[in-house]
Amino acid sequence: MVAQPKTTVAKAGSVEQKWYLVDATDCILGRLASDIAMILMGKHRPEYTAHVDTGEFVVVVNAEKVVMTGNKLAVRHYAWYNGYHRQKMESYAERLERKPTDLVTMAVKRMLPKNALGRHMLAKLKVYAGNEHPHQAQQPQPKELGQKAS
Repeated sequence: MVAQPKTTVAKAGSVEQKWYLVDATDCILGRLASDIAMILMGKHRPEYTAHVDTGEFVVVVNAEKVVMTGNKLAVRHYAWYNGYHRQKMESYAERLERKPTDLVTMAVKRMLPKNALGRHMLAKLKVYAGNEHPHQAQQPQPKELGQKAS
């Protein structure tokens, strides 16, 4: 009789979570967001389990220096309803000026699961416009994300 390999299933609280520091300077927004979403979900780990939070914390600095390819900053828009008779619209360039952290946060949010676990994963994302962040005590490890694979 041949011994079958055992499948391990992660349990809540049994996975040690690290902190990563990502510099968003000159990173393409979509590539950066998809890489961050994979780390937040924990899909980069061999013990990934879909119903358990196996992801890590991600601190993103220099969010105002993120770039988009083509003419997307001027052409694409965020739209939301504010209770009046028309929708509010704002281009990505205007949003980048007004709230630079929102571009990264919203892009990552849309790549996570749309349930309570996804909201918990998004809480582990910390985005800052400048180079400073208050998470030095967690000793985040620098990680290169959002780069084109060659």
